[in-house]
Amino acid sequence: MLNNEISGVLIVNKHGGVTSHDIVYKIRRLYSTRRVGHTGTLDPMATGVLVVLVGRAAKAAEYLVSDRKGYRALMRLGITTDTEDTSGTVLTESADIPDSETVERVCESFCGKYAQVPPMYSALKVGGKKLCDLARSGVTVERQAREVEIFSLDVSATDAPDTYALDVLCSSGTYIRTLCADIGEKLGCGAAMAALERTEAGGFSIDRAFSIAELEAMSEEQRCEILIPTEALFSSLEEVRLPDFYERLCRNGCEIYQKKIGTKYELGQQVRICGKDGFFALGEVRDYPDGLAIKAIKFL
Repeated sequence: MLNNEISGVLIVNKHGGVTSHDIVYKIRRLYSTRRVGHTGTLDPMATGVLVVLVGRAAKAAEYLVSDRKGYRALMRLGITTDTEDTSGTVLTESADIPDSETVERVCESFCGKYAQVPPMYSALKVGGKKLCDLARSGVTVERQAREVEIFSLDVSATDAPDTYALDVLCSSGTYIRTLCADIGEKLGCGAAMAALERTEAGGFSIDRAFSIAELEAMSEEQRCEILIPTEALFSSLEEVRLPDFYERLCRNGCEIYQKKIGTKYELGQQVRICGKDGFFALGEVRDYPDGLAIKAIKFL
Protein backbone atom coordinates (compact mmCIF):
# COMPACT_ATOMS: atom_id res chain seq x y z
CA MET A 1 0.00 0.00 0.00
CA LEU A 2 1.07 3.55 -0.62
CA ASN A 3 1.60 5.64 2.49
CA ASN A 4 -0.09 8.94 3.20
CA GLU A 5 3.09 10.89 2.47
CA ILE A 6 3.02 10.33 -1.28
CA SER A 7 3.06 13.66 -3.05
CA GLY A 8 3.90 15.04 -6.45
CA VAL A 9 2.78 16.14 -9.87
CA LEU A 10 1.47 13.71 -12.45
CA ILE A 11 1.12 14.69 -16.12
CA VAL A 12 -1.77 12.77 -17.62
CA ASN A 13 -2.49 12.47 -21.33
CA LYS A 14 -6.26 12.71 -21.10
CA HIS A 15 -8.23 10.69 -23.64
CA GLY A 16 -11.41 11.90 -25.29
CA GLY A 17 -14.90 11.19 -24.04
CA VAL A 18 -14.19 11.64 -20.32
CA THR A 19 -14.25 14.62 -18.01
CA SER A 20 -11.28 15.95 -16.07
CA HIS A 21 -13.02 14.78 -12.89
CA ASP A 22 -13.22 11.26 -14.34
CA ILE A 23 -9.41 11.35 -14.60
CA VAL A 24 -9.10 12.54 -11.00
CA TYR A 25 -11.31 9.66 -9.85
CA LYS A 26 -9.09 7.14 -11.62
CA ILE A 27 -5.91 8.67 -10.16
CA ARG A 28 -7.39 8.54 -6.66
CA ARG A 29 -7.91 4.82 -7.14
CA LEU A 30 -4.49 4.17 -8.65
CA TYR A 31 -2.63 6.11 -5.94
CA SER A 32 -4.90 5.08 -3.06
CA THR A 33 -5.53 8.65 -1.90
CA ARG A 34 -8.40 11.08 -2.04
CA ARG A 35 -6.02 14.03 -2.04
CA VAL A 36 -5.95 14.51 -5.79
CA GLY A 37 -6.71 17.66 -7.75
CA HIS A 38 -6.07 19.03 -11.20
CA THR A 39 -5.39 22.35 -12.88
CA GLY A 40 -7.02 23.60 -16.05
CA THR A 41 -10.17 21.64 -16.88
CA LEU A 42 -10.39 19.99 -20.29
CA ASP A 43 -13.74 19.46 -22.03
CA PRO A 44 -14.78 15.81 -22.58
CA MET A 45 -13.99 15.97 -26.32
CA ALA A 46 -10.50 17.40 -25.66
CA THR A 47 -7.36 15.34 -25.17
CA GLY A 48 -3.85 16.01 -23.96
CA VAL A 49 -2.05 17.48 -20.98
CA LEU A 50 -3.89 17.47 -17.67
CA VAL A 51 -1.72 18.46 -14.71
CA VAL A 52 -2.80 16.31 -11.77
CA LEU A 53 -1.67 17.09 -8.21
CA VAL A 54 -1.33 14.10 -5.88
CA GLY A 55 -1.21 14.22 -2.09
CA ARG A 56 0.21 17.36 -0.49
CA ALA A 57 0.84 18.80 -3.96
CA ALA A 58 -2.91 19.40 -4.26
CA LYS A 59 -2.50 22.33 -1.87
CA ALA A 60 -0.42 24.14 -4.49
CA ALA A 61 -3.18 24.52 -7.07
CA GLU A 62 -4.22 28.06 -6.16
CA TYR A 63 -0.63 29.31 -6.32
CA LEU A 64 0.46 27.98 -9.70
CA VAL A 65 2.44 30.62 -11.55
CA SER A 66 2.51 29.44 -15.16
CA ASP A 67 0.10 31.39 -17.34
CA ARG A 68 0.82 29.74 -20.69
CA LYS A 69 -0.92 26.85 -22.33
CA GLY A 70 -0.37 25.24 -25.70
CA TYR A 71 -3.00 23.66 -27.93
CA ARG A 72 -3.35 21.99 -31.30
CA ALA A 73 -6.84 22.35 -32.69
CA LEU A 74 -8.75 21.61 -35.85
CA MET A 75 -10.95 24.47 -37.03
CA ARG A 76 -13.76 23.72 -39.47
CA LEU A 77 -14.95 26.68 -41.52
CA GLY A 78 -18.45 27.26 -42.87
CA ILE A 79 -20.36 26.20 -39.77
CA THR A 80 -21.44 27.65 -36.42
CA THR A 81 -22.88 25.70 -33.47
CA ASP A 82 -24.37 26.48 -30.08
CA THR A 83 -21.32 24.97 -28.31
CA GLU A 84 -18.75 26.51 -30.69
CA ASP A 85 -17.46 23.01 -31.48
CA THR A 86 -18.70 20.31 -33.84
CA SER A 87 -20.39 18.35 -31.04
CA GLY A 88 -23.11 20.99 -30.77
CA THR A 89 -26.26 21.82 -32.68
CA VAL A 90 -25.58 23.46 -36.05
CA LEU A 91 -26.86 27.03 -36.18
CA THR A 92 -25.60 28.22 -39.57
CA GLU A 93 -23.81 26.79 -42.61
CA SER A 94 -21.96 28.52 -45.42
CA ALA A 95 -20.31 27.25 -48.59
CA ASP A 96 -18.41 30.51 -49.08
CA ILE A 97 -15.03 29.40 -47.71
CA PRO A 98 -12.21 31.99 -47.98
CA ASP A 99 -8.88 31.10 -49.59
CA SER A 100 -5.96 29.96 -47.45
CA GLU A 101 -4.13 33.29 -47.59
CA THR A 102 -7.16 35.07 -46.18
CA VAL A 103 -7.54 32.46 -43.46
CA GLU A 104 -3.89 32.78 -42.47
CA ARG A 105 -4.05 36.57 -42.43
CA VAL A 106 -7.15 36.65 -40.23
CA CYS A 107 -5.73 34.03 -37.85
CA GLU A 108 -2.55 36.06 -37.44
CA SER A 109 -4.61 39.15 -36.58
CA PHE A 110 -5.66 37.45 -33.33
CA CYS A 111 -2.10 37.36 -32.00
CA GLY A 112 -1.73 39.62 -28.99
CA LYS A 113 -4.35 40.62 -26.44
CA TYR A 114 -8.02 40.62 -27.28
CA ALA A 115 -11.35 40.67 -25.44
CA GLN A 116 -12.93 37.23 -25.55
CA VAL A 117 -16.50 36.50 -24.45
CA PRO A 118 -16.60 33.13 -22.61
CA PRO A 119 -18.92 30.55 -24.23
CA MET A 120 -22.24 29.58 -22.65
CA TYR A 121 -21.08 25.97 -22.64
CA SER A 122 -18.37 26.47 -20.02
CA ALA A 123 -17.84 25.80 -16.32
CA LEU A 124 -17.82 29.50 -15.43
CA LYS A 125 -20.44 30.49 -12.89
CA VAL A 126 -22.97 33.31 -12.98
CA GLY A 127 -25.09 33.80 -9.89
CA GLY A 128 -23.74 30.56 -8.46
CA LYS A 129 -24.79 28.49 -11.48
CA LYS A 130 -22.52 27.04 -14.15
CA LEU A 131 -23.03 28.56 -17.58
CA CYS A 132 -23.16 25.09 -19.16
CA ASP A 133 -26.03 24.06 -16.86
CA LEU A 134 -27.93 27.22 -17.79
CA ALA A 135 -27.24 26.59 -21.48
CA ARG A 136 -28.56 23.02 -21.28
CA SER A 137 -31.79 24.33 -19.78
CA GLY A 138 -32.16 26.78 -22.66
CA VAL A 139 -31.08 29.87 -20.75
CA THR A 140 -28.61 32.35 -22.25
CA VAL A 141 -27.09 35.08 -20.09
CA GLU A 142 -24.90 38.04 -20.91
CA ARG A 143 -21.20 37.38 -20.29
CA GLN A 144 -18.52 39.93 -19.70
CA ALA A 145 -15.62 39.86 -22.16
CA ARG A 146 -12.28 38.97 -20.58
CA GLU A 147 -8.85 39.93 -21.84
CA VAL A 148 -6.86 36.94 -23.07
CA GLU A 149 -3.58 36.83 -24.93
CA ILE A 150 -2.55 34.78 -27.92
CA PHE A 151 1.24 34.57 -27.78
CA SER A 152 1.53 32.69 -31.08
CA LEU A 153 -0.86 31.16 -33.59
CA ASP A 154 0.39 29.01 -36.46
CA VAL A 155 -2.13 27.88 -39.05
CA SER A 156 -1.73 25.11 -41.61
CA ALA A 157 -4.01 23.58 -44.23
CA THR A 158 -5.28 20.00 -44.03
CA ASP A 159 -6.55 17.60 -46.68
CA ALA A 160 -10.04 19.06 -46.22
CA PRO A 161 -10.38 22.51 -47.85
CA ASP A 162 -12.66 23.76 -45.06
CA THR A 163 -10.48 22.54 -42.17
CA TYR A 164 -7.29 24.07 -40.76
CA ALA A 165 -4.92 23.03 -37.99
CA LEU A 166 -4.12 25.67 -35.41
CA ASP A 167 -1.11 25.55 -33.08
CA VAL A 168 -1.82 28.03 -30.31
CA LEU A 169 0.22 29.29 -27.37
CA CYS A 170 -2.04 31.40 -25.17
CA SER A 171 -2.76 32.73 -21.71
CA SER A 172 -4.65 30.69 -19.15
CA GLY A 173 -8.40 31.21 -19.44
CA THR A 174 -8.44 31.31 -23.24
CA TYR A 175 -11.19 29.23 -24.86
CA ILE A 176 -9.90 27.73 -28.11
CA ARG A 177 -13.37 26.93 -29.42
CA THR A 178 -14.31 30.57 -28.89
CA LEU A 179 -11.13 31.58 -30.69
CA CYS A 180 -12.21 29.40 -33.62
CA ALA A 181 -15.69 30.93 -33.55
CA ASP A 182 -14.24 34.45 -33.43
CA ILE A 183 -11.96 33.69 -36.38
CA GLY A 184 -14.93 32.32 -38.31
CA GLU A 185 -16.98 35.43 -37.55
CA LYS A 186 -14.19 37.69 -38.79
CA LEU A 187 -13.89 35.59 -41.95
CA GLY A 188 -17.63 35.89 -42.50
CA CYS A 189 -18.24 32.18 -42.97
CA GLY A 190 -18.39 30.98 -39.37
CA ALA A 191 -16.22 28.31 -37.78
CA ALA A 192 -16.35 25.64 -35.11
CA MET A 193 -13.65 23.66 -33.35
CA ALA A 194 -13.50 20.08 -34.63
CA ALA A 195 -10.80 18.65 -32.32
CA LEU A 196 -8.55 19.83 -29.52
CA GLU A 197 -5.36 18.56 -27.92
CA ARG A 198 -3.62 20.44 -25.14
CA THR A 199 0.09 20.13 -25.81
CA GLU A 200 1.43 22.18 -22.90
CA ALA A 201 0.24 23.36 -19.48
CA GLY A 202 1.92 24.47 -16.28
CA GLY A 203 5.29 24.31 -18.01
CA PHE A 204 4.82 20.60 -18.80
CA SER A 205 4.57 19.27 -22.36
CA ILE A 206 2.71 16.32 -23.85
CA ASP A 207 5.90 14.26 -24.16
CA ARG A 208 5.98 13.95 -20.35
CA ALA A 209 2.38 12.75 -20.11
CA PHE A 210 1.11 9.24 -19.39
CA SER A 211 -2.22 7.83 -20.50
CA ILE A 212 -4.55 6.16 -18.02
CA ALA A 213 -3.92 2.85 -19.77
CA GLU A 214 -0.15 3.27 -19.26
CA LEU A 215 -0.64 4.14 -15.60
CA GLU A 216 -2.89 1.13 -15.03
CA ALA A 217 -0.23 -1.15 -16.54
CA MET A 218 2.44 0.10 -14.10
CA SER A 219 3.29 -1.35 -10.72
CA GLU A 220 2.60 0.71 -7.61
CA GLU A 221 6.31 1.45 -7.32
CA GLN A 222 6.56 2.61 -10.93
CA ARG A 223 3.62 4.97 -10.50
CA CYS A 224 5.35 6.53 -7.50
CA GLU A 225 8.62 6.92 -9.38
CA ILE A 226 7.08 8.98 -12.20
CA LEU A 227 5.66 11.63 -9.85
CA ILE A 228 7.38 14.97 -10.40
CA PRO A 229 8.42 16.88 -7.24
CA THR A 230 5.96 19.61 -6.26
CA GLU A 231 8.78 22.16 -6.48
CA ALA A 232 8.71 21.79 -10.27
CA LEU A 233 5.44 23.75 -10.30
CA PHE A 234 7.39 26.78 -9.13
CA SER A 235 10.62 26.30 -11.07
CA SER A 236 10.39 29.82 -12.52
CA LEU A 237 10.60 31.38 -9.05
CA GLU A 238 13.83 32.39 -7.34
CA GLU A 239 15.07 29.97 -4.67
CA VAL A 240 15.76 31.16 -1.12
CA ARG A 241 17.75 28.63 0.90
CA LEU A 242 17.50 29.30 4.62
CA PRO A 243 20.09 28.39 7.27
CA ASP A 244 18.79 26.04 9.98
CA PHE A 245 17.97 28.83 12.46
CA TYR A 246 15.90 30.84 9.98
CA GLU A 247 14.28 27.69 8.61
CA ARG A 248 12.94 26.92 12.09
CA LEU A 249 11.63 30.47 12.43
CA CYS A 250 9.98 30.29 9.02
CA ARG A 251 8.34 26.94 9.76
CA ASN A 252 6.95 28.48 12.96
CA GLY A 253 5.26 31.23 10.97
CA CYS A 254 7.80 34.01 11.45
CA GLU A 255 8.72 36.50 8.75
CA ILE A 256 12.37 36.37 7.67
CA TYR A 257 13.87 39.82 7.12
CA GLN A 258 15.86 40.03 3.92
CA LYS A 259 18.61 42.10 5.56
CA LYS A 260 19.23 39.14 7.87
CA ILE A 261 19.76 36.63 5.07
CA GLY A 262 21.27 38.91 2.42
CA THR A 263 18.49 38.89 -0.19
CA LYS A 264 16.98 41.90 -1.99
CA TYR A 265 13.79 40.73 -3.65
CA GLU A 266 11.05 43.23 -4.50
CA LEU A 267 7.83 43.72 -2.56
CA GLY A 268 5.22 41.16 -3.64
CA GLN A 269 7.71 38.82 -5.31
CA GLN A 270 7.09 35.13 -4.70
CA VAL A 271 9.98 32.74 -4.01
CA ARG A 272 10.67 29.08 -3.34
CA ILE A 273 11.77 28.58 0.28
CA CYS A 274 14.19 25.72 0.84
CA GLY A 275 15.84 24.30 3.94
CA LYS A 276 18.29 21.53 4.70
CA ASP A 277 15.90 18.93 3.24
CA GLY A 278 14.97 20.99 0.19
CA PHE A 279 11.83 22.86 -0.84
CA PHE A 280 9.16 23.19 1.84
CA ALA A 281 7.15 26.37 1.25
CA LEU A 282 6.07 29.06 -1.17
CA GLY A 283 7.03 32.49 0.13
CA GLU A 284 6.20 36.10 -0.63
CA VAL A 285 8.05 39.32 0.08
CA ARG A 286 5.99 41.58 2.33
CA ASP A 287 6.48 44.94 4.02
CA TYR A 288 6.96 44.97 7.80
CA PRO A 289 7.89 47.74 10.28
CA ASP A 290 11.56 46.75 10.14
CA GLY A 291 11.72 46.36 6.37
CA LEU A 292 10.97 43.84 3.63
CA ALA A 293 10.74 40.24 4.80
CA ILE A 294 9.94 36.85 3.30
CA LYS A 295 6.85 35.17 4.68
CA ALA A 296 5.79 31.58 3.98
CA ILE A 297 2.31 31.69 2.47
CA LYS A 298 1.86 27.96 1.76
CA PHE A 299 3.73 25.03 3.28
CA LEU A 300 4.13 22.19 0.81
